[in-house]
Amino acid sequence: STSAGAKGVSLMGLGTGGQQIQECRKSFLEAVELLVELASLQTAFVTLDNAIKTTNRRVNALEHVVVPKLENTIAYIKGELDELEREEFFRLKKVQGNKKKHAQKDAEIRKSRADADGSQDLDVSQATAMGSLVDGRPEDPDIIF
Repeated sequence: STSAGAKGVSLMGLGTGGQQIQECRKSFLEAVELLVELASLQTAFVTLDNAIKTTNRRVNALEHVVVPKLENTIAYIKGELDELEREEFFRLKKVQGNKKKHAQKDAEIRKSRADADGSQDLDVSQATAMGSLVDGRPEDPDIIF
């Protein structure tokens, strides 16, 4: 222990003092390089942390604001489409009913004329199977009701 202390003291003299300063300088430069690297890593971590916080805020905004708005919009559009489909179905049923009424009336008119003229009889079922007798068009194949 005394020889190690004596050795450390022996390097402090005029002849060997420069060597001690060089070792100190070398250690200081290594420490400065490590500090610069540490500061660089710390800056990178702070930047990364800010980016993560920003991303989390965006994710929360998407989850709690944008997605519910879109889901409500989708539900509204589906409801409107269902309503339009019901209206269209009702309209088609109404049109088909009107066509049948007109066909029956036309068949009755034909029948009464035929009875008056003595020509052949057409009953209502035959008239509706033939289509509308007024406009001469056959029954509409697009209507499936």
